Amino acid sequence: MKMRNLSNLLLGSILIFSLGCTDLEEDIQGDFTEDFDPDNSGVGQSDNVNGSVPADGINAAFSPLLQSSANHNNYFSIQEVSTDEVVITQKGGDWFDGGIWLRMHRHEWTSTHPAFNNAWNNSYEGITEANRLIDAITDVAALAQLRTVRAYYYWRLMDLFGGVKIVTESEDDPDQASRTEVFNFIEAELKAAIPDLGTGRPDYGRVSQGGAYALLTRLYLNAEVYTGTAKWQEAIDAADEVINSGMYSLSPSYADVFAPDNVDNAEHIWVVPFDEATGAGMNLAQMTLHYPSQLTYDLAEQPWNGYSTLEEFYNSYADGDSRKANNFLVGPQTDLNENPILDVAFDPADEDGAPVNYTPAINELEPSGSRQAGARLGKFSFKIGQQNEMDNDYPLFRYGGVLLDKAEAVARRDGNWASSESLMLVNQLRSRASASTLTTIDEDVFLAERGRELFIESLRRNDLIRFGKWGAKWWEKSAHSNANLNLMPIPQEQIDAANGTLNQNPGY
Repeated sequence: MKMRNLSNLLLGSILIFSLGCTDLEEDIQGDFTEDFDPDNSGVGQSDNVNGSVPADGINAAFSPLLQSSANHNNYFSIQEVSTDEVVITQKGGDWFDGGIWLRMHRHEWTSTHPAFNNAWNNSYEGITEANRLIDAITDVAALAQLRTVRAYYYWRLMDLFGGVKIVTESEDDPDQASRTEVFNFIEAELKAAIPDLGTGRPDYGRVSQGGAYALLTRLYLNAEVYTGTAKWQEAIDAADEVINSGMYSLSPSYADVFAPDNVDNAEHIWVVPFDEATGAGMNLAQMTLHYPSQLTYDLAEQPWNGYSTLEEFYNSYADGDSRKANNFLVGPQTDLNENPILDVAFDPADEDGAPVNYTPAINELEPSGSRQAGARLGKFSFKIGQQNEMDNDYPLFRYGGVLLDKAEAVARRDGNWASSESLMLVNQLRSRASASTLTTIDEDVFLAERGRELFIESLRRNDLIRFGKWGAKWWEKSAHSNANLNLMPIPQEQIDAANGTLNQNPGY
């Protein structure tokens, strides 16, 4: 066997910048003498596949999405690490970070968690840029796009924090609106923008009518949570606008929807246009892979060994479901020459020893979570020779998600989870994944199916709240019935800066 040895790679140089974890120096090795059965799924192509966002003068309003949608310590982390999909274990001195991610997992967060402030600032940065451009341009189609992306930022804020300030003028400082008032503003803005949006597929990284209707679908699907009034028929009608437009369809391959070369996939409705050179911000490979997995993909820098999925969530997929193999990296890992990669600082109690083996089972959340335990997040597959920044476009809205949204709205409207229309839509997605056809379905199965299809698309928190499972018990998290936790706390930095004009959410 050949041995690939990249020595003296300073993990600390990465972690100080992104994580605040303890410095480590790893000697990454790939050599072993026993029989080895590798499982390195999730490998994409090696070339850079790029699309060009239009030179339309409105990119400043869209670009903040790059900094929050698929990276650490921002919107993505809040939406995923607080759920039963994703966990960051404390691995000795690594990833303790003052316990903030352990508390996020256990629903014990506080208003000082930095991810809350980052997500707040990111959304208002996008809103500020949209407001500035709305004041400066006259093109009707561009104005409609700006109003739509501004509505999306307000949806994020309303979904996370409830009532916020609705700022539509650059120098405005309005009173804090209620959650219902923010809901009504988003709905009105989208309805006003839709007639002036393009009717076809959007320009790369932009939004057309399909994206606005998909956002309306999501807004109405959660309306009962947001306002206390259900809007199931409205959700169905908005979803039908997307489905009946003829502009979008299911990709024949689930994996292709998320691959490094997924530019303009048929299923994409509105994407964040990540690119290793021109659209930085997607760091999922760094966030999830073990340090020596650098050798597996010839990564430019050493990964951080943080994010993995919970064993119970991994096991919710049947073995024949192709989404299971696509969404997770499990089993022994190898370098490019198919030699085992080694963790030279492996846990003495780990029965796998030095060879890296991603096991679905995780020994504990803290303080000594195994360094190689946990199925890793492989849904947005990794390419050979990848830089820190990934090429995979991240769908904010896609056709498969709209199908599930409609299926749920129909079931809730009719009071029948096993309605023929809902089953038909769910089975379309299961058929693509080579999963068995369901002949009936209940609420719990429907929630599980959403999880299997929409894994790490930043929707699990919304789904658990809507299905009444947010306070349920899962691994290393106790059950609770605290409805105040349905909203995240308004960041303490924002409370302090507002001089009494922002009220904290109840319970914080």
